[in-house]
Amino acid sequence: MQFGPASRAAAGIAVLSIMDAVIKAMAAHYPIFQVAFLRFACGSIIAVGVVLAMRPGWPSRETVVANMARSVIAVTTAVSFFYALGQLPLAETLVLSFLSPMFVALFGLLLLKERVDSRVLMAIAVGFGGTLIVVLGQTEQAGATRSWSGVAAALASAIAYAFSLVLLRQRALRDKFLHIVLFQNIGPALLVSGFGIFFWQPVEPVHFAWFMVMGVLGVIGHILMATAYAKAEAARLAPLEYTALIWAALIGYGVFSEIPTWATLGGGLLIVLAALLASRR
Repeated sequence: MQFGPASRAAAGIAVLSIMDAVIKAMAAHYPIFQVAFLRFACGSIIAVGVVLAMRPGWPSRETVVANMARSVIAVTTAVSFFYALGQLPLAETLVLSFLSPMFVALFGLLLLKERVDSRVLMAIAVGFGGTLIVVLGQTEQAGATRSWSGVAAALASAIAYAFSLVLLRQRALRDKFLHIVLFQNIGPALLVSGFGIFFWQPVEPVHFAWFMVMGVLGVIGHILMATAYAKAEAARLAPLEYTALIWAALIGYGVFSEIPTWATLGGGLLIVLAALLASRR
Protein backbone atom coordinates (compact mmCIF):
# COMPACT_ATOMS: atom_id res chain seq x y z
CA MET A 1 0.00 0.00 0.00
CA GLN A 2 1.42 3.36 -1.06
CA PHE A 3 1.86 5.92 1.72
CA GLY A 4 0.82 8.91 -0.36
CA PRO A 5 0.22 12.55 0.60
CA ALA A 6 -3.36 11.96 1.78
CA SER A 7 -2.28 9.02 3.95
CA ARG A 8 0.60 11.06 5.37
CA ALA A 9 -1.69 13.98 6.18
CA ALA A 10 -4.28 11.69 7.80
CA ALA A 11 -1.55 9.98 9.84
CA GLY A 12 -0.12 13.36 10.84
CA ILE A 13 -3.52 14.54 12.03
CA ALA A 14 -3.94 11.32 14.04
CA VAL A 15 -0.55 11.78 15.72
CA LEU A 16 -1.27 15.44 16.49
CA SER A 17 -4.68 14.45 17.90
CA ILE A 18 -2.94 12.13 20.35
CA MET A 19 -0.65 15.03 21.24
CA ASP A 20 -3.73 17.19 21.86
CA ALA A 21 -4.96 14.60 24.37
CA VAL A 22 -1.67 14.87 26.25
CA ILE A 23 -1.95 18.66 26.15
CA LYS A 24 -5.47 18.43 27.57
CA ALA A 25 -4.23 16.24 30.41
CA MET A 26 -1.33 18.57 31.24
CA ALA A 27 -3.54 21.66 30.99
CA ALA A 28 -5.42 20.36 34.02
CA HIS A 29 -2.24 20.84 36.08
CA TYR A 30 -0.46 23.89 34.60
CA PRO A 31 -1.28 27.29 33.04
CA ILE A 32 -1.93 27.04 29.32
CA PHE A 33 0.99 29.34 28.39
CA GLN A 34 3.36 27.12 30.37
CA VAL A 35 1.96 24.04 28.63
CA ALA A 36 2.37 25.73 25.24
CA PHE A 37 5.94 26.77 26.03
CA LEU A 38 6.96 23.30 27.25
CA ARG A 39 5.24 21.65 24.30
CA PHE A 40 7.25 23.70 21.79
CA ALA A 41 10.45 23.67 23.89
CA CYS A 42 10.44 19.87 24.15
CA GLY A 43 9.56 19.67 20.47
CA SER A 44 12.57 21.88 19.74
CA ILE A 45 14.87 19.50 21.62
CA ILE A 46 13.59 16.53 19.60
CA ALA A 47 13.70 18.47 16.31
CA VAL A 48 17.28 19.63 16.91
CA GLY A 49 18.29 16.03 17.64
CA VAL A 50 16.69 14.82 14.41
CA VAL A 51 18.34 17.60 12.39
CA LEU A 52 21.77 16.86 13.88
CA ALA A 53 21.33 13.16 13.08
CA MET A 54 20.11 13.62 9.50
CA ARG A 55 22.23 16.69 8.64
CA PRO A 56 20.02 18.45 6.07
CA GLY A 57 22.46 21.36 5.85
CA TRP A 58 22.11 24.98 6.87
CA PRO A 59 18.81 26.70 6.02
CA SER A 60 18.89 29.70 3.73
CA ARG A 61 18.07 33.18 4.99
CA GLU A 62 14.77 33.04 3.11
CA THR A 63 13.91 29.76 4.86
CA VAL A 64 14.63 31.24 8.29
CA VAL A 65 12.64 34.44 7.71
CA ALA A 66 9.65 32.74 6.07
CA ASN A 67 9.34 29.99 8.66
CA MET A 68 9.76 32.37 11.59
CA ALA A 69 6.95 34.46 10.09
CA ARG A 70 4.85 31.31 9.90
CA SER A 71 5.60 30.75 13.59
CA VAL A 72 3.76 33.99 14.37
CA ILE A 73 0.72 32.58 12.57
CA ALA A 74 1.04 29.34 14.55
CA VAL A 75 1.07 31.21 17.87
CA THR A 76 -1.89 33.35 16.75
CA THR A 77 -3.82 30.17 15.96
CA ALA A 78 -3.08 28.61 19.34
CA VAL A 79 -3.79 31.68 21.47
CA SER A 80 -7.05 32.56 19.72
CA PHE A 81 -8.24 28.94 19.87
CA PHE A 82 -7.43 28.68 23.59
CA TYR A 83 -9.32 31.93 24.23
CA ALA A 84 -12.33 30.64 22.30
CA LEU A 85 -12.31 27.46 24.37
CA GLY A 86 -12.56 29.61 27.49
CA GLN A 87 -15.51 31.62 26.13
CA LEU A 88 -17.55 29.06 24.18
CA PRO A 89 -18.74 25.48 24.65
CA LEU A 90 -16.30 23.00 23.15
CA ALA A 91 -18.79 21.92 20.47
CA GLU A 92 -19.36 25.47 19.20
CA THR A 93 -15.63 26.18 19.21
CA LEU A 94 -14.98 23.05 17.17
CA VAL A 95 -17.54 23.82 14.48
CA LEU A 96 -16.17 27.32 14.03
CA SER A 97 -12.55 26.15 13.95
CA PHE A 98 -13.39 23.49 11.37
CA LEU A 99 -14.29 26.23 8.91
CA SER A 100 -10.53 26.31 8.21
CA PRO A 101 -10.64 23.92 5.20
CA MET A 102 -12.89 26.38 3.40
CA PHE A 103 -10.40 29.15 4.07
CA VAL A 104 -7.59 26.81 2.93
CA ALA A 105 -9.32 26.36 -0.42
CA LEU A 106 -9.78 30.13 -0.71
CA PHE A 107 -6.18 30.96 0.25
CA GLY A 108 -4.89 28.16 -1.98
CA LEU A 109 -6.74 29.72 -4.89
CA LEU A 110 -5.64 33.28 -4.13
CA LEU A 111 -2.04 32.73 -2.95
CA LEU A 112 -0.90 29.51 -4.63
CA LYS A 113 -3.07 29.76 -7.77
CA GLU A 114 -4.33 26.25 -7.13
CA ARG A 115 -7.28 24.90 -9.08
CA VAL A 116 -10.12 23.96 -6.74
CA ASP A 117 -12.20 21.38 -8.64
CA SER A 118 -15.77 20.34 -7.91
CA ARG A 119 -14.75 17.13 -6.12
CA VAL A 120 -12.67 19.04 -3.57
CA LEU A 121 -15.51 21.50 -3.02
CA MET A 122 -17.90 18.58 -2.55
CA ALA A 123 -15.50 17.00 -0.04
CA ILE A 124 -15.34 20.23 1.94
CA ALA A 125 -19.15 20.51 1.95
CA VAL A 126 -19.66 16.87 3.00
CA GLY A 127 -17.01 17.15 5.72
CA PHE A 128 -18.50 20.35 7.07
CA GLY A 129 -21.95 18.74 6.99
CA GLY A 130 -20.59 15.88 9.09
CA THR A 131 -19.05 18.37 11.47
CA LEU A 132 -22.40 20.15 11.84
CA ILE A 133 -24.13 16.87 12.67
CA VAL A 134 -21.53 16.11 15.35
CA VAL A 135 -21.59 19.58 16.85
CA LEU A 136 -25.33 20.28 16.72
CA GLY A 137 -26.03 16.92 18.35
CA GLN A 138 -23.74 17.87 21.24
CA THR A 139 -24.62 21.56 21.43
CA GLU A 140 -28.31 20.81 21.87
CA GLN A 141 -27.51 18.78 24.98
CA ALA A 142 -24.93 21.25 26.26
CA GLY A 143 -27.26 24.25 26.20
CA ALA A 144 -24.62 26.48 24.63
CA THR A 145 -24.50 30.20 25.31
CA ARG A 146 -22.99 32.61 22.84
CA SER A 147 -20.04 34.91 23.45
CA TRP A 148 -19.38 37.07 20.42
CA SER A 149 -15.77 37.68 21.46
CA GLY A 150 -15.36 33.90 21.65
CA VAL A 151 -16.95 33.51 18.22
CA ALA A 152 -14.57 36.12 16.81
CA ALA A 153 -11.60 34.34 18.40
CA ALA A 154 -12.67 30.97 17.00
CA LEU A 155 -13.08 32.45 13.52
CA ALA A 156 -9.68 34.13 13.85
CA SER A 157 -8.20 30.77 14.81
CA ALA A 158 -9.79 29.08 11.79
CA ILE A 159 -8.48 31.76 9.43
CA ALA A 160 -5.01 31.76 10.99
CA TYR A 161 -4.80 27.96 10.87
CA ALA A 162 -5.89 27.91 7.23
CA PHE A 163 -3.27 30.55 6.41
CA SER A 164 -0.67 28.46 8.26
CA LEU A 165 -1.53 25.36 6.18
CA VAL A 166 -1.29 27.30 2.92
CA LEU A 167 2.07 28.74 3.99
CA LEU A 168 3.14 25.19 4.87
CA ARG A 169 2.29 24.13 1.31
CA GLN A 170 4.23 27.11 -0.05
CA ARG A 171 7.31 26.46 2.08
CA ALA A 172 7.16 22.68 1.57
CA LEU A 173 7.70 23.28 -2.14
CA ARG A 174 10.91 25.23 -1.44
CA ASP A 175 12.36 24.19 1.93
CA LYS A 176 13.63 20.90 3.30
CA PHE A 177 10.98 19.36 5.52
CA LEU A 178 13.38 19.05 8.47
CA HIS A 179 13.99 22.80 8.39
CA ILE A 180 10.22 23.39 8.40
CA VAL A 181 9.74 21.08 11.38
CA LEU A 182 12.66 22.68 13.23
CA PHE A 183 11.27 26.20 12.92
CA GLN A 184 7.72 24.96 13.59
CA ASN A 185 8.95 24.20 17.12
CA ILE A 186 11.73 26.72 17.80
CA GLY A 187 9.78 29.74 16.53
CA PRO A 188 6.69 29.32 18.72
CA ALA A 189 8.86 28.31 21.70
CA LEU A 190 10.70 31.63 21.48
CA LEU A 191 7.51 33.61 20.96
CA VAL A 192 5.65 32.17 23.97
CA SER A 193 8.69 31.80 26.25
CA GLY A 194 8.07 35.10 28.06
CA PHE A 195 4.46 34.19 28.86
CA GLY A 196 5.45 30.65 29.81
CA ILE A 197 8.06 31.87 32.28
CA PHE A 198 5.72 34.54 33.69
CA PHE A 199 3.01 31.95 34.46
CA TRP A 200 5.50 29.24 35.45
CA GLN A 201 4.59 26.70 38.13
CA PRO A 202 6.85 23.89 39.44
CA VAL A 203 6.62 20.80 37.22
CA GLU A 204 6.40 17.32 38.70
CA PRO A 205 9.18 14.99 37.41
CA VAL A 206 6.72 12.50 35.90
CA HIS A 207 5.08 15.28 33.94
CA PHE A 208 8.38 16.19 32.28
CA ALA A 209 8.25 12.77 30.62
CA TRP A 210 4.79 13.56 29.27
CA PHE A 211 5.99 16.90 27.93
CA MET A 212 8.80 15.07 26.10
CA VAL A 213 6.21 12.65 24.68
CA MET A 214 4.32 15.73 23.57
CA GLY A 215 7.44 16.99 21.80
CA VAL A 216 8.07 13.65 20.06
CA LEU A 217 4.47 13.46 18.83
CA GLY A 218 4.62 17.05 17.63
CA VAL A 219 7.78 16.44 15.58
CA ILE A 220 6.43 13.22 14.05
CA GLY A 221 3.12 14.88 13.23
CA HIS A 222 4.78 17.89 11.63
CA ILE A 223 7.14 15.70 9.56
CA LEU A 224 4.13 13.82 8.20
CA MET A 225 2.24 17.04 7.48
CA ALA A 226 5.22 18.79 5.85
CA THR A 227 5.99 15.86 3.55
CA ALA A 228 2.28 15.55 2.66
CA TYR A 229 1.88 19.22 1.74
CA ALA A 230 5.05 19.05 -0.36
CA LYS A 231 3.35 16.51 -2.64
CA ALA A 232 -0.29 17.60 -2.80
CA GLU A 233 -2.33 20.78 -3.10
CA ALA A 234 -3.48 22.43 0.11
CA ALA A 235 -7.15 22.39 -0.93
CA ARG A 236 -7.01 18.63 -1.61
CA LEU A 237 -5.61 17.81 1.83
CA ALA A 238 -7.65 20.35 3.80
CA PRO A 239 -10.81 18.18 4.21
CA LEU A 240 -8.69 15.55 5.96
CA GLU A 241 -8.55 17.94 8.92
CA TYR A 242 -12.09 16.79 9.69
CA THR A 243 -10.75 13.36 10.68
CA ALA A 244 -9.48 14.99 13.88
CA LEU A 245 -13.06 14.83 15.16
CA ILE A 246 -13.04 11.05 14.79
CA TRP A 247 -9.80 10.77 16.76
CA ALA A 248 -11.19 13.16 19.37
CA ALA A 249 -14.22 10.88 19.86
CA LEU A 250 -12.08 7.74 20.12
CA ILE A 251 -9.53 9.30 22.48
CA GLY A 252 -12.26 10.95 24.53
CA TYR A 253 -13.94 7.59 25.05
CA GLY A 254 -10.78 5.60 25.73
CA VAL A 255 -8.88 8.12 27.86
CA PHE A 256 -11.42 10.55 29.31
CA SER A 257 -14.47 8.21 29.47
CA GLU A 258 -16.50 10.46 27.18
CA ILE A 259 -19.13 8.36 25.39
CA PRO A 260 -19.67 9.48 21.76
CA THR A 261 -23.28 10.23 20.77
CA TRP A 262 -25.08 8.87 17.71
CA ALA A 263 -24.59 12.30 16.18
CA THR A 264 -20.83 11.87 16.59
CA LEU A 265 -20.91 8.46 14.92
CA GLY A 266 -23.19 9.58 12.07
CA GLY A 267 -21.21 12.73 11.43
CA GLY A 268 -18.02 10.69 11.59
CA LEU A 269 -19.18 8.59 8.65
CA LEU A 270 -19.64 11.73 6.56
CA ILE A 271 -16.20 12.93 7.64
CA VAL A 272 -14.65 9.66 6.45
CA LEU A 273 -16.49 10.05 3.13
CA ALA A 274 -15.09 13.57 2.79
CA ALA A 275 -11.57 12.29 3.42
CA LEU A 276 -12.01 9.62 0.73
CA LEU A 277 -13.34 12.16 -1.76
CA ALA A 278 -10.40 14.46 -1.08
CA SER A 279 -7.77 11.76 -1.51
CA ARG A 280 -9.14 10.14 -4.70
CA ARG A 281 -7.39 10.97 -7.95
